[in-house]
Amino acid sequence: MASLDQKSPNVLLQSLCCRITGKSEAEVAHQFQYAVRVIGSNYAPTIERDEFLVSEKIKKELLRQRREADAALFSELHRKLQTQGVLKHRWSVLYLLLSLSEDPRKPSSRVGNYGALFAQALPRDAHATPFYCTRPQSLALSYGERSAGLSGSVGTSGISSLGVYTLNGPTPTPQSLLAGQPPQSAAAGAQSLGSRLAWALPISSSPSAVMAPPTTRPPLGPQVPTTRPVRPRRDGDAAGEISEPALVRDILYVFQGIDGKFIKMNAQENSYKIDSKVALCKSLRDTSSRLAELGWLHNKVRKYTDARTLDRAFGLVGQSFCASLHQELKEYYRLLSVLHSQLQVEDEQGVNMCTESSLTLRRLLVWMYDPKVRLKTLAALVDYCQGRKGGELASAVHAYGKTGDPQMRALVQHILSLVSHPILNFLYRWIYDGELEDTYHEFFVASDPNVKTDRLWHDKYSLRKSMIPSFITMDQARKVLLIGKSINFLHQVCHDRTPPGKITPASKPADTPKDAAELLSDLEGAFQEKIDAAYFDTSKYLLDVLNRNYLLLEHLQAMRRYLLLGQGDFIRHLMDLLKPELARPATTLYQHNLTGILETAVRATNAQFDNAEILKRLDVRLLEVSPGDTGWDVFSLDYHVDGPIATVFTRECMGHYLRVFNFLWRAKRMEYTLTDIWKGQMCNAKLLKTMPELSGVLHQCHILASEMVHFIHQMQYYITFEVLECSWDELWNKVQQAQDLDHIIAAHDVFLDTIISRCLLDNNSRSLLNQLRAIFDQIIEFQNAQDSLYRSALEELTLRLQFEEKKQKREDEGDWGVTAEQEAEEKRRIQEFQDTIPKMRSQLRILTHFYQSIVQQFLVLLMTSSDESLRFLSFRLDFNEHYRAREPRLRASLGATRGRRLSNI
Repeated sequence: MASLDQKSPNVLLQSLCCRITGKSEAEVAHQFQYAVRVIGSNYAPTIERDEFLVSEKIKKELLRQRREADAALFSELHRKLQTQGVLKHRWSVLYLLLSLSEDPRKPSSRVGNYGALFAQALPRDAHATPFYCTRPQSLALSYGERSAGLSGSVGTSGISSLGVYTLNGPTPTPQSLLAGQPPQSAAAGAQSLGSRLAWALPISSSPSAVMAPPTTRPPLGPQVPTTRPVRPRRDGDAAGEISEPALVRDILYVFQGIDGKFIKMNAQENSYKIDSKVALCKSLRDTSSRLAELGWLHNKVRKYTDARTLDRAFGLVGQSFCASLHQELKEYYRLLSVLHSQLQVEDEQGVNMCTESSLTLRRLLVWMYDPKVRLKTLAALVDYCQGRKGGELASAVHAYGKTGDPQMRALVQHILSLVSHPILNFLYRWIYDGELEDTYHEFFVASDPNVKTDRLWHDKYSLRKSMIPSFITMDQARKVLLIGKSINFLHQVCHDRTPPGKITPASKPADTPKDAAELLSDLEGAFQEKIDAAYFDTSKYLLDVLNRNYLLLEHLQAMRRYLLLGQGDFIRHLMDLLKPELARPATTLYQHNLTGILETAVRATNAQFDNAEILKRLDVRLLEVSPGDTGWDVFSLDYHVDGPIATVFTRECMGHYLRVFNFLWRAKRMEYTLTDIWKGQMCNAKLLKTMPELSGVLHQCHILASEMVHFIHQMQYYITFEVLECSWDELWNKVQQAQDLDHIIAAHDVFLDTIISRCLLDNNSRSLLNQLRAIFDQIIEFQNAQDSLYRSALEELTLRLQFEEKKQKREDEGDWGVTAEQEAEEKRRIQEFQDTIPKMRSQLRILTHFYQSIVQQFLVLLMTSSDESLRFLSFRLDFNEHYRAREPRLRASLGATRGRRLSNI
């Protein structure tokens, strides 16, 4: 047992302390205690942890001493050591050997004061936030060089940082806490490990040795005059005035939010107050009040974190925010532990005099300046983030990062990297797998589980604009939404089982806050590239599937050919076949009969060469029947859509197609009717030449028919070329250039809206549409009137021819052609027919008047339309100014009309 105790770490450490100081075990108790604390801390040398570099230094040192054989032996032993996994910290072993190899007898290694290291604070972990300072490999190994470099550049990064000399090394204590400094000659060269430890050990345990003045530079705090009277360290004196050390002890408790003996929290004023009964000079009272503000700030931040940490509804982003605040508070507590350690060291050494190395309020005020600024930033951030969660919370933190202070910007950026980490994880899971696991509604993509599959693209997923972080643009958020929506659309609607990893290769996710910080620092570079790559790959694959497997473009062209009457031969032949059926009352029609006629028209025209998938979707539809309707009024073609293509051709879109088809079908019927009217006129013109009394009426019919033909031809030109063809060309170009399905849907919606508006089917053109329908009705009435005229005229012509035949036949037989009674009867009948001609003429005159008045009203409405193409249409309809002479409102020029319209606006 004795041999085991002699080899224990405590015995060996105590022996090392005795060996370095040259004192007995009883005299090194204080140094041994501090050495145990040093070993238990995260102490790290201020050099790069590079095993190869240290081994090369050892070899160079052996070669410098002309020990080539030892250098070769060391290299071989080091190689064997690397192949074995016995030691985990080979670098530390090599560094210790290198340090022990240094000669402790060099004059430059000796120091005159050994109180430095044991008065120094415990080393600390890595800083809470990243910062920028001198690179570790550029720093010297010797303590003197580090001390000299420290005075030149000081950086702060966690709340506990007062002076920084390494990137991830220990936090040095302010230099005024040190009882002594190494001599200036220490910077001359490398020093041994024993020498560096010897700097920290006091020569004697007397207070005078501890209070020895520094030999290299003055302390960070204000200078304490040597002529100042010595004041005992005690809580009060006979006059009731408390001492400054007692205030320091109270202040350290207040820093942690704990009421001290003299400084306590005033609940009414919500601040720390010094007991009014305590006698204290104004300067100390003011300084204490300024320092007590850190306790108030600490309480504010701590209260927020304690309240939110256990709140699950706060979400992952909120918990990350609380974790970042806890991390900063941990750094703050580490600083307080350093200060408490210094105060404890002074008490243990029996220091009861105010010396240059002791803690004072003025020194605390200087050292706590940076932590106070950081706590103020955290407290302001806590106030600003009240009531926020998810992406909205990240936006609030990001807003605070727009500051000119690099330290505060680094602090906020570090907090932002922690806060944005869950958001980026949500984002990557969404764009690479299409999965949305947002239990607390923190992500800016929202999902509605009640939406059915057929409305997945339009209604299931949407953007929560309030949750879009301010560092993500609206365009990026829209692309993120489309990527995940496309993946789900492929799986659920298109039934495509291709893994998302084959559609777009997944890049490295933001596994750690450090990865998130790197992405946030390059939002327009790497982050944008990841979003764009996933967006283009996923959208391109979706469009390929829709075009290849579901014939999206072919269905779009079928809509143009059949529902928008683009297949001319098919539409003309269908009208010829349907004419007998559609002339009947609507109540006598049967859909199966019309479907058979439709199939006959398909087989007889070029429509038969279309894809069978398209033809089987073409069908007949009968609209709701109203009293007096004929087949022309209720007939309509229909096109059945389902599956993925129903996402583009929605019910609303098909309703628009139905409205446009009915309008085009009626306009086509007018053209078909006027063709029949013209054929009737041409066929009957020669027959009725023998009836000169009809020449005036027939002339009226020809003139009115010409007006109607001109009107319908111009309207057909406008609808076919200026509306349908131009809009279709724009749609097709946009579809060919579309990058995602939303672009196709948007272009298709614009196409339908355009033709609905320019075909006078929107609410703004209701009066124009009513006038146009009235004109169509007049054409039908004119057809009926002309048919009635021709029927009566042809009947009369037939009777006259029969009378002449009988007369000629009897003359050929040698009899009298007619008797007086027959001749009188014939004249009476002719007279009766001639008496009906004025009635026909007046009927045509009334019909012409009504038609022309309606056309005039229609032209006036066109002239006042906001659409320039409709105003130009009015000039084509009245190309010879026939209606302009009748209507004064049509005499205004286009320029005057436009100017008057703009002035009215």
